[in-house]
Amino acid sequence: MFGLFKKKSEKEVLKAQYEKLMTEAFKLSQTNRSAGDAKYAEADEIMKKIEKAAD
Repeated sequence: MFGLFKKKSEKEVLKAQYEKLMTEAFKLSQTNRSAGDAKYAEADEIMKKIEKAAD
């Protein structure tokens, strides 16, 4: 209950974005390869931000 109103850290927000983009990229890659590749590129940029935040 005490963590009910806890604000997410920047790293947690970025991880959620990364997971969402990877899911979308996978779905798109099954129908439209170029759109899927674009989503993978976006997800890669988010992963770079996560790694930079970890340092």
